[in-house]
Amino acid sequence: MITSATGSASAPVTATIDRSQLRLFAKATGQTDPTWTDVTAAQAAGHTDLPVPPTFLFGIELQQEEPFGWLTQHGVDMSAVLHGTQSFDYVTPVFAGDTVTASSSITDVQVKKGGALTMVERRTDITRDAETVARLTSVIVVRSAA
Repeated sequence: MITSATGSASAPVTATIDRSQLRLFAKATGQTDPTWTDVTAAQAAGHTDLPVPPTFLFGIELQQEEPFGWLTQHGVDMSAVLHGTQSFDYVTPVFAGDTVTASSSITDVQVKKGGALTMVERRTDITRDAETVARLTSVIVVRSAA
């Protein structure tokens, strides 16, 4: 049951950031500055390669076979899940070619509205060579079946 899941961790996910993924993400999110899509422009701006656009790192865990297994393993019906909030704390830039690891755990579970809603907070630490490059926090809202 999700209400007792605080502290449970997911298996880490490791991925190498690919330029084509960054370009596609930049286009999908409306980034028009060529720094996000053109290596020469990125290097002229002082970057070593294409920088990772805002919010891109959230998608690292979506690359695994069961990206929402951390919810379903606790009995959560995915049709009852709503997106709550997301926040991002960037420690250092990430670039195309970097290999990063996402390590996540459920940090808080709160039941609200007399049991109608359960708020599940999850923190993901993104590391490169064991150094933290970003901390991501998300809140998922689970509606009760009542």
